[in-house]
Amino acid sequence: MAKGMREIKRQIKSVQSTKQITKAMEMVAASKLRKAQEKAESARPYAEKLKEVVSSIASGSNNVKHPMLETRPVKKTAYLIITSDRGLAGGYNANILRQVTQTIAERHRSQDEFVIFIIGRKGRDYFRRREFPIAESVTDLSDTPAFSDIKTIANKAVKGFELKEFDELYLCYNRFVNALTQIPTVDRLLPMATPESATASSSINYEYEPSPEGVLEVLLPRYAETLIYGALLDGKASELGAKMTAMGSATKNATKLIGELSLTYNRARQAAITQEITEIVAGANAQS
Repeated sequence: MAKGMREIKRQIKSVQSTKQITKAMEMVAASKLRKAQEKAESARPYAEKLKEVVSSIASGSNNVKHPMLETRPVKKTAYLIITSDRGLAGGYNANILRQVTQTIAERHRSQDEFVIFIIGRKGRDYFRRREFPIAESVTDLSDTPAFSDIKTIANKAVKGFELKEFDELYLCYNRFVNALTQIPTVDRLLPMATPESATASSSINYEYEPSPEGVLEVLLPRYAETLIYGALLDGKASELGAKMTAMGSATKNATKLIGELSLTYNRARQAAITQEITEIVAGANAQS
């Protein structure tokens, strides 16, 4: 019995240590989540302004043509997938990887029909183990990444479409709703749908040099790269929200387990004391 009580006490101390770690990780994730949300929000005005200018050009010129706006027969598809470098984030990685794997299985019969661009070690390792064709990967990003961190892979993905290395580019990431909800999303990034005409309230008359097509040549790739960066920031917020939720659940489970172990320990201790009293009484009765 004494050995069993020592084991229970050791388990209680172990779970208490784990609880301290998960609680600390929950608080750190909550702090980083606020910063990630602020960074995602601060990047939106730039993307919205680019969209406004692109929309203005497209609506003002009837014969605007650009490779990124042209739909062509699909022979090969590219997927740019955003995951995390580390785990302990609940279903964050599993959800988006499952969604992408299912999409690929439904749409392609051969690995020659698609190629993958991957951000995050978890996704890279997942697809590498399955021997999927990986064109480019980026890992070891901070929780508040800069555009320069993913500029190379974003540029290579966009340029690959322009050079007709593949005919579609899909952006795959977890869309942030709140700390409890992240939605696995697979959106077609390229070819871009022709931007909608600007509304009357936001319409501005621009003068273009040398030409609308020349401006689009510069703006459209930059706009696509900005959308990739925005999805990355959204994915980082989703990752931190999932991590905060997962660590919160782990802390609650640890608290519950400590309570159960403490109850078991107290019952075992009470039984041991009762047994000792019974033995003492029995010994006294035997001597009388």
